[in-house]
Amino acid sequence: MADDNTQRPYDTIVTQIVDYAYDFDITRPQAFQRATATLLDAMGAAFEGLTTSADCRELIGPAWPAPDQLPNGFRLPGTKFQLDVLKGAFDMGLLIRYLDHNDAFPGAEWGHPSDNLGAILATADILSRQAALTTNTPTPGPTMKHVLIALIKAYEIQGCFQIKNAFNRVGLDHVILVKVAATAVTSWLLGLTKSQAQAAVSHAWLDGHPLRVYRQAPNAGPRKGWAGGDACMRAVHLALLVQKGQPGVRSVLTAPRWGFYDVLFRGGAFDLPRPFGSWVVENVLFKVSTAEGHGLTAVEAALTVSEDLRRRGRTPDEIARVRVRTQEAAMIIINKVGPLHNAADRDHCLKYMVAVVLLKGASIETADYQDESPWASDPRVDTLRGKMVLEEDPQMTTDYHNPEIRSLANAIRVTLVDGTELDEVVVDFPVGHVRREETMAAVREKTRKNLGLKLPGERVEKILELAGSEEFEKLPVREFVDLLVPE
Repeated sequence: MADDNTQRPYDTIVTQIVDYAYDFDITRPQAFQRATATLLDAMGAAFEGLTTSADCRELIGPAWPAPDQLPNGFRLPGTKFQLDVLKGAFDMGLLIRYLDHNDAFPGAEWGHPSDNLGAILATADILSRQAALTTNTPTPGPTMKHVLIALIKAYEIQGCFQIKNAFNRVGLDHVILVKVAATAVTSWLLGLTKSQAQAAVSHAWLDGHPLRVYRQAPNAGPRKGWAGGDACMRAVHLALLVQKGQPGVRSVLTAPRWGFYDVLFRGGAFDLPRPFGSWVVENVLFKVSTAEGHGLTAVEAALTVSEDLRRRGRTPDEIARVRVRTQEAAMIIINKVGPLHNAADRDHCLKYMVAVVLLKGASIETADYQDESPWASDPRVDTLRGKMVLEEDPQMTTDYHNPEIRSLANAIRVTLVDGTELDEVVVDFPVGHVRREETMAAVREKTRKNLGLKLPGERVEKILELAGSEEFEKLPVREFVDLLVPE
């Protein structure tokens, strides 16, 4: 089907996205270094989800009816499955995101750029396997450099939109940006023309988009764990539809009354405060601790408070009040009262995180959010939650949005029943932030631990060594993915 409106340009935003995805040359070595770290961190997060969550495991595998191992399909890391590209993109995105332990990027909108790897890795792996069947060249098809380029550009597209554009304020979920970014880079991987890529990206904006209701109390639930995978699946599907000849929608954003801006963005327009480059991947936040991003520094602060209590010979039972100063985003996303119904509810509750750390005297772990965890039913957790007061600190909000600072500050002050007031503990930047020197070493250890959940130690070390070598970018994608499949 031909596009009859070839003389009319696409909306400028659509053209900007595609021009960047197709034409921008990434030259900064640190961008590729950080991209490699984010890729391995995401694979580790996927293995952690597979190992820790039975709910997660129930959602993966072939769509019925289909074989477990589709010849030349995507080999889903950590599993025996070999899948078609759509289910592969869904499952990879789901595994990376399910436990909320993959990297994140803050702004007016909070999101997780590594979600895009569901579309990127599934598409690139299948292309690599197909190429191996049709050519005799030593390294046919996409290499890991193609994956890293696609990753960097997906991060940049999603992250630059997040800086100033709050989709949450109009009730939309941030995975809309996964769909848009993944569509652009998947189109590039598939070899679509720029005109076709513009058509595909226009369809990504055109879709009906998920409501944010599944991330907010009282409806927070496990869908937030597979929403990114859903966006990846849709991104690949849209690119494939356009590859078959479907035309785009040229004024998808700006059309009066019917376009995205008027229908879904309250008549506003997008604000892109910086040109696309490689800034986002170089500044992305790694989630070294198992906590929703806005609560990472609260967990660190709570650990310090717990140590203070021990030094004083006091116990959490003697706490009368906990005052938490935080940013506006935390007040919106993880400030919850009342019952917490499931793991997805608990891992998005700042009070739950802090209470468990204070009671446990150690950092919160993935298992501590699960239904079978003793903390999930411990009445002391809800008692302590009831003693907490969260309040926004305007300066913390300002620093959170300032692109030169990008803090994730939380402050905790504890008052005991006898009136003793402990020193307030303030943490501005969590481990995992670009400003913390120990971040990359901590990410490497997190990766080593998580990959070891599914792979023998020798294989893990081989992957880490390969990823740090000059040969990694030349590696055919299928060979990297094969390393992630347990024997």
